[in-house]
Amino acid sequence: MNGFMSRFLLCSLLLCGIIGIFFGIRRLLGRLLGAHLQYRLWLLLLILLAVPFLPQSSFPILADPTRISPEISSSISGLQKTKADTTVVSASVWMKDFTESVSKSTPAFLWKFLFIIWTTGAILALLSGIRSALKLRTLHYSALPLQHPKARELFKSCLDTLHIQRPVAVYSTAFLRSPVMTGVLRPRIYLPIRLLSDYHEEDLRYILLHELTHYRHLDAITGYLMNLAGTLYWFHPLVWVSLRAMRTDRELACDARVLSVLEETAYEDYGLTLLRFAQGSSLPFAAGLGQKGPQIRTRIQHIASYRKPSFSIRLRSVCICFLIVPVFMACVPLLSFASASLSPNAIDTGRKSTSATPSSGWDSSISPGKHSDSDGGLSAYFTGYDGSFVLYDSETDGWTVYNETLARTRVSPDSTYKIYDALFALEEGLITPEHSALSWSGTRYPFDEWNRDQTLSSALTCSVNWYFQALDQQMGKSTLRSWLQRIEYGNEALQGNLNSYWMESSLLISPLEQVELLTGFYHNEWNLHPEYVKAVKNAICLASSSDGSLYGKTGTGQVNGENRTGWFIGFVESSGHTVFFAMNLTGEGACGSEAASRTLAILSDRGIYTDPSL
Repeated sequence: MNGFMSRFLLCSLLLCGIIGIFFGIRRLLGRLLGAHLQYRLWLLLLILLAVPFLPQSSFPILADPTRISPEISSSISGLQKTKADTTVVSASVWMKDFTESVSKSTPAFLWKFLFIIWTTGAILALLSGIRSALKLRTLHYSALPLQHPKARELFKSCLDTLHIQRPVAVYSTAFLRSPVMTGVLRPRIYLPIRLLSDYHEEDLRYILLHELTHYRHLDAITGYLMNLAGTLYWFHPLVWVSLRAMRTDRELACDARVLSVLEETAYEDYGLTLLRFAQGSSLPFAAGLGQKGPQIRTRIQHIASYRKPSFSIRLRSVCICFLIVPVFMACVPLLSFASASLSPNAIDTGRKSTSATPSSGWDSSISPGKHSDSDGGLSAYFTGYDGSFVLYDSETDGWTVYNETLARTRVSPDSTYKIYDALFALEEGLITPEHSALSWSGTRYPFDEWNRDQTLSSALTCSVNWYFQALDQQMGKSTLRSWLQRIEYGNEALQGNLNSYWMESSLLISPLEQVELLTGFYHNEWNLHPEYVKAVKNAICLASSSDGSLYGKTGTGQVNGENRTGWFIGFVESSGHTVFFAMNLTGEGACGSEAASRTLAILSDRGIYTDPSL
């Protein structure tokens, strides 16, 4: 809910600028495009209006550059089936959720309040539409099939003129003052009875040609889409202005098509017919002749100045249209990406994104044929949460990925980042493996384990924020950025406060990148001091058993007092055989201990690691 509203409102703001540009182009190039193409360009706006309601995965390349290059897509297809039973894991010190809440500028309750207001307005607009649909249904039951013999013959002639083969029903009714056309699969034209009682062949011919032209060009479908857009964007004045202009352009386009089949001497008579019968209609689901005064005046001016376009004019219009369309289609991924990358900074949505293109050194080294198939068995471990799981077996060079879409998506690393922060501090000489103690300042923290002096080992085990924040302050942004770039940590983005850039803020990393970095850490691919790597490795050693040793770090993302993200990353080492893993959970209540518990269940069920003491 929160993520949708932040994305929706951001897109609504961006649409203001896009609509302004659209009206500017329409004003400058409208006469060059012609009525038909000018109307069709409005369909681009309808596409843009749909973007906030589409899943972000609809534009996997353009709209979500946070995803890792899909070179491994052909080789990674999922996971092997595993046991559905989960292992109950007892709590221990390292599984305790040591985390501090991050305050966001927009409280969650405000987004819920805005969602309720938007939903209420949309429901009221929908009820108005249903009322109009019922009114149209009542109109149908009160109407009579066209009986006038001359009118029926004239109608057949109009069908032939417009090359319409499918039958269209025509009715007469005393409850309309202006003719309308409704329906797509079952098209119907409703004529006011006074048009037949005061039968004038030319008037009726113009009206039938107009309504049949609406049918031939599927204007009823665009009418439904416009009504849907009006319902969803009931609060957006520029959208309403745009929809009103689109309805006017629809009638101008229809007039132009009718005029194109008439002789030039008939243009004036067609305009007079329009003046006599084009009265406003209260049926939003119908396309018809009727409109209000200002729109009628625009149409009369268009009819008076209309000239049949030559081939060169039509060609010019098409060329201009081909130049305009890509510009506005480019706004589709723009809106999708902007909503994905900016809205989470205002409210925690559980997923964040960045414009950086991630490194993908690991994917080029993956050998085809060494990947697991079928991820069905692991879905049982994610009950109640969205999430992903990545496993890399260094012996078989096999990758196992559950929910590849989320496994490629970057999110805040939270406390899992402390593994690398500790390495940076060691390399910078701020601490050493033998002398890593920092004194507690006396500030009271929410966990007793934090309210004491800390060493590197205790700070990693109890995930002590103040310890690493103190080291970061000594290193500074410039040094930290250089280290992030050197090891290619996620999006390498360090922005804002040094105390929280890794906590639901600017620094982002995907589960796949987490595993890649763990392999780099384990094999010391960055040529760090071996004793420093060993010190951090020993500090994150969680347990040992006959099956091997378990190393890892949890992380919990907490926003406005609510747990939203849970991490558990690490590796299992046994007899020279190392398996690396990363799990990320998102959703209400997601936390590091939950991710650890579910990861240990997977490792146990797959026969990778079991420790009854955990």
